[in-house]
Amino acid sequence: MFYQVLKYILLGPLLRLVFRPRIEGLEHVPEEGAAIIAGNHLSFADHFVMPAIVPRRVTFLAKAEYFTGPGLKGRLTAAFFRGVGQIPVDRSGGHASQAALASGLSVLRKGRLLGICPEGTRSHDGRLYKGRTGVASMAIRTGVPVIPCAMIGTFEAQPTGRRLPRARRITIRFGTPLEFSRYAGLSDERTALRAVTDEIMYAILKLSGQEYVDLYAGEAKAAAQARGHGRRGSGGS
Repeated sequence: MFYQVLKYILLGPLLRLVFRPRIEGLEHVPEEGAAIIAGNHLSFADHFVMPAIVPRRVTFLAKAEYFTGPGLKGRLTAAFFRGVGQIPVDRSGGHASQAALASGLSVLRKGRLLGICPEGTRSHDGRLYKGRTGVASMAIRTGVPVIPCAMIGTFEAQPTGRRLPRARRITIRFGTPLEFSRYAGLSDERTALRAVTDEIMYAILKLSGQEYVDLYAGEAKAAAQARGHGRRGSGGS
C-alpha cells in the first residue's frame, strides 16, 4: 500500500514534475514474469525515477547503510526505502555478497522485476565503469532476461554530493532484452560471468553514450580522492 501511495500520489508525480522524463523503449520491459533491469548509476535519484515510470513494481538492491542510520531520522529513512520496494544489501564482500545474491534470486523466483546497477556505486564523474558480476550470476542461475537501461541527464541534475536535484529534463532509455541461455550451468565460471557482465555493460553503454572506463567505480573514486588529497597536501607544504 505504501509503495502504491508513494508511486502514484506522493513521490511519482513530484519526480515527473521535476525531471519531466522522456521515456524510450518501455515496451521492452515485460508486462509479467521475472526480469532484471540493469542500468547505469549516475545519481541518488536513479533508484526512484525509473521505478516511477515503469508500470510494474521494481525491487532494487540498496546499500545497507540506508537502513541502519541512528535515531528517528535513521528509522524514517529505513521505512522509506522499504516502502519504495528496496531491500538492504551489505556490500562488504565475502558472505555479504552471497547474501545479496540470495536476496536478488528470491525476488526473481517470485516472478518480479529486479533493478540493479552493475557498477555497484554511483559514478563520481558521469562516466560508465566496469560492472560487478553479480548481475551475470543471477541472470545465468534463473534464465531470466536482462533489460539494459540508461539514465541520461540525472548526473547533471543531481551529481554526487548535491542534496536536492536541479529541475531539468532527463531521458530514460530501455534496450532490447538480453538472454544468456547459452551460459546455462556456468554460473560459477569466472570467465562466463565476466563475459555476460561485459555484454550487459556494453548494451548500457550503447544506450547511454557515456565514456567507458575499465575500472570499478569504487576504485576510480578512491584514486580520484587520493589525488585530490595529494594536491591539497602539496599546496600546503
